[in-house]
Amino acid sequence: MVLRIHHCIGDGISLVSVMMSITDGGMDPPKRRRRAQPDADADGDWLSDAVMKPLTDLASKAVGMYGGGIGKAVEMLSHPQQGLLGSLDMARTGAKVLGDVAAMALMADDSPTLLKGKPIGQKVVAWSEPLPLDQVKAVGKALNCSVNDVLLACAAGAIGGYLRDLGDDPAGKEIRAMVPVNLRPLEEAWKLGNRFGLAPLTLPIGIDNPIERVYAVRARMSQLKDSYQPLLAFAVLSLAGLLIKPVQDGLLGLFAKKSTAVMTNVPGPAVPLKFCGATLRQMMFWVPASGDIGVGVSILSYGGGVQFGLITDKKLCPNPQHIIDRFEPEFEKLLLVTMMLPWAEGV
Repeated sequence: MVLRIHHCIGDGISLVSVMMSITDGGMDPPKRRRRAQPDADADGDWLSDAVMKPLTDLASKAVGMYGGGIGKAVEMLSHPQQGLLGSLDMARTGAKVLGDVAAMALMADDSPTLLKGKPIGQKVVAWSEPLPLDQVKAVGKALNCSVNDVLLACAAGAIGGYLRDLGDDPAGKEIRAMVPVNLRPLEEAWKLGNRFGLAPLTLPIGIDNPIERVYAVRARMSQLKDSYQPLLAFAVLSLAGLLIKPVQDGLLGLFAKKSTAVMTNVPGPAVPLKFCGATLRQMMFWVPASGDIGVGVSILSYGGGVQFGLITDKKLCPNPQHIIDRFEPEFEKLLLVTMMLPWAEGV
C-alpha cells in the first residue's frame, strides 16, 4: 500500500502516531474534549499567537535536548514586561542565540558533488531490508555512540563509496544534511501539524575509516545538541508561511543552497502491528525535499528492525539502489570491528 500525504498535514512523528491509532496493537486515539472558551478580554496579538506562544511551549518541552537556557530565553522574549532582559542569564543566552544566527547566516555553500545540482523534479526511490535493531544498539554501546550516530555514519560511508565509484573522489569533502529535530512532546503527536526544527549536520563522506567516521559524526551531533539552530530554523519556517511566495522561495532556496540532503530518523513501534487482520511486515516512508535538494534519506525503526529509504532526483542520482546496497556493508564493517574489541572478563 502506497500513500502520498502532503507535509502540511503532519510531520513524521505525528503520522506515525496516526498509524499507531488505526492499527491493531498500536494505541487508541485520545478522547475528544470540550474546547475551552477563549477569553474575550485577552489581547488578540496574532503574531504572539502564531509564533511566540508555540515557540515558548516547544522550547520548554525541548529543554532536555538543547540545554536548560532555551526555555527560559524564549519565555523572556515573550514576556519582556518581567524585566529580565538585563540579567546575566539572558545576556549569555542572547550571545549564544546571536552566535547561532550568525553561524546559520554565514554557513558556507556545500561541497560540489554529483549529488548537488539543479533537479528536474522526477523522483526515484529505493529501500533496504531491515537491519536488526539490537545489533545496531550493541555497536553503539560498544563504541560509546548513539544509534543515530551509527546509522548516520553508515549513510555517510555509503554516499562516499557511491561517489568514489563514479569517479567523484570524496576525499577531504563533507556534505551538509538538514536533519529534522522533533520539538514536540510525544504525547501530543496526535495533534498533527509540523513541529520540528532543522539541524545542519555535516557528514564526513571523505573519511574512509568506519570508526573514525562514526566518531566524527558523534562529535558533530554533540555540537548540535547545545545549539539553538533547530529552534531558530523552526521560527524561520513559521514566519515564512506568513510571507509572499517569492520570499518563501528565497528562504527555502537558502536552505537548499547550503545542503545536499535531508536525513530523518523516525522511531516506529517496537512490535509489528496488524491492519485488518494482516501483519504489517515492513513499513517505509520517504522524506520530501524542498528547493533544489535532490536527496532524501529516511531511517525508520519498526518491529525490531531499522530500515533505510532513499529518494533522489532522477537527474542527480538515477539509481538510488546503488547507494542503498552500501548501507548494510558499511554497518557490517562497524559490527566486525565491535566483535574484535576485547571482551570483559566473565562475559
